[in-house]
Amino acid sequence: LISGDVRFKNLGLVVIDEEQRFGVLHKEKFKELFKLVDVLTLSATPIPRTLYLSLVGVKDMSTIETPPLNRLPVETVVCGYDERIIRDAINREIERQGQIFFLHNRVQSIEKVRERVAELCPEARVDIGHGQMEADELETVMSRFVAGETDVLVCTTIIESGLDIPNANTIIIDRADRFGLADLYQLRGRVGRAEHKAYAYLLLPRELMTVGAARKRINAIKQYSSLGAGFRIAMRDLEIRGAGSILGTQQSGHIVAVGFDLYCQLLKQAVAQLKGEKFRTRLEVELRLDFVATNEAEFIQLGTEARLPAFVPTTYIGDTTLRIQAYRNLAQIGSREQWDKLRKQWRDRFGKFPAAVDNLLALTEIKLAAARAGVTRVEVREGKLMLTRRGDYILVGGKFPRLSAGNIQRNLAEVIELTKKI
Repeated sequence: LISGDVRFKNLGLVVIDEEQRFGVLHKEKFKELFKLVDVLTLSATPIPRTLYLSLVGVKDMSTIETPPLNRLPVETVVCGYDERIIRDAINREIERQGQIFFLHNRVQSIEKVRERVAELCPEARVDIGHGQMEADELETVMSRFVAGETDVLVCTTIIESGLDIPNANTIIIDRADRFGLADLYQLRGRVGRAEHKAYAYLLLPRELMTVGAARKRINAIKQYSSLGAGFRIAMRDLEIRGAGSILGTQQSGHIVAVGFDLYCQLLKQAVAQLKGEKFRTRLEVELRLDFVATNEAEFIQLGTEARLPAFVPTTYIGDTTLRIQAYRNLAQIGSREQWDKLRKQWRDRFGKFPAAVDNLLALTEIKLAAARAGVTRVEVREGKLMLTRRGDYILVGGKFPRLSAGNIQRNLAEVIELTKKI
């Protein structure tokens, strides 16, 4: 479809299924050919770049978290490579008349693995399936497995998508550390496609059980084993791998030069200019208050007496996605009216504010007051309030205003009052 000799008469909609399998250039090809074409991308686990584009508002996003009727979550077991576990898992599945996928993603050694599995479980009927087999031979192997004539299919990742075998309810993934989060999620989804309890065994080398990014991926798969957890897994993948490049083709990696937030702000500004609308920029006020902790980890580490909490606690908004969205909405506030509206929305949706949220909103109130006065930097250091406007400090009576000693809660109110008076 994306080759040069294919031409469309009047393309209006492009649907990209399993979007994580395509590169940026492929997905954007249609947008280049047809500027106004609508694109719908589908994925259980979107790649970091696509997910972040949705989180920051470049793409619209909707999620489906309702599982099929009577579907049970797959129980995920993470362990070191142990042939006793492999044998017991296979025998247990065969005893309940089920079938097993044994995933070994190395064609060169897959025959040896098949022989070893056959030795461990002599009663099991073991077969091989991989992408380098002749098409007719592979079709015969898969047909036997679908018909229930094979107990264990030792295979590569050719089973990752497109298979729906209700009787296969155990998957054993050898060297799970070599797979990405999306791959592991897709592979785990090959089992548990009926009303039976399914199991996924992720086998790791002993030395990788406790270290590295691979362990983070494995922990995420184990943690998010509920039905419809693909979006949360994708969020974790975004945290581990980074968001990639909006201006290039890199689909993961941490941005150094140009961030998504800046890109989105520039994009919205350009769109507003083309529409002839006034663009309201974000509050470009730097805030540094030495008595405030702006994240939960810092607050816990420094102690409740040393810092004033100003963040959205996990006890207030437990869902990671909603919490990120809340911070994003707060960062986009540019007026008192928007601040009042957001405050009302949060109270209606999440309930009464804890002190940390009240303080966080107060920080934005300080930024609003500073922006109105042309102040670009608000800093509190050792009880002194230092305001910067046009590169110069603002002094009162030839010196920096001082805050009350020994009352950090009062200090926040004083900063608001003093900033409003400028």
